[in-house]
Amino acid sequence: MIKQRFGDRIDGWVHVAFPFLFARPLDPNWLTVIGAFGSAVAAGAFAFGWFASGGVLILASGFFDLVDGVVARHNGVSTRFGKFLDSTLDRFADMVMLVGIATHYAVVGEPGHVLLAGSALMAGVLVSYAAACAQLVVPSLAQLGFMERGERVGGLAAGTILGFPVVALWILTLGSLVTVAQRFGQAHREMARLDALDRSGPGERVGTGG
Repeated sequence: MIKQRFGDRIDGWVHVAFPFLFARPLDPNWLTVIGAFGSAVAAGAFAFGWFASGGVLILASGFFDLVDGVVARHNGVSTRFGKFLDSTLDRFADMVMLVGIATHYAVVGEPGHVLLAGSALMAGVLVSYAAACAQLVVPSLAQLGFMERGERVGGLAAGTILGFPVVALWILTLGSLVTVAQRFGQAHREMARLDALDRSGPGERVGTGG
């Protein structure tokens, strides 16, 4: 939702707020890797129960995730591999942070919270996977839903910094499941429309008689 609403403006905001990023050429892939490393460090903080520190580290790693694409476009170095790397490491960051939280609750003997963290992880991965699979068939399919990656990362950071990690996990889980359902619905409508067009095409075989 954040990306859909503000996507066209983000580049301009980053240029104004962080001009030092454009003073000399930077490799955006390294920014992507640094952001993923920050997420792994945040996961370690969560595992030790340092939720506020982990939340701050999420925001720091999110900064690199935000600006890598802007830097790539500014320098004219956007590549297919860069997009692949960014998408893959986003999934890594999403999962490792929740694994860190699950590890903490496993250590302190809270199996219900371990299950909740696992549910948030599963639902978040499904949000991205549903869109990726649908776009293999319908490339123009919009990524709709109110719990995209930006919302999930921001919600987790806010919940851990403010001291409500369990509330954040519930919001991530339920919001992600609703978003998955929205994407399934959109995919079903678009694919059914394409199937109907295929059936009504001029090459349709009406019968199988010899």
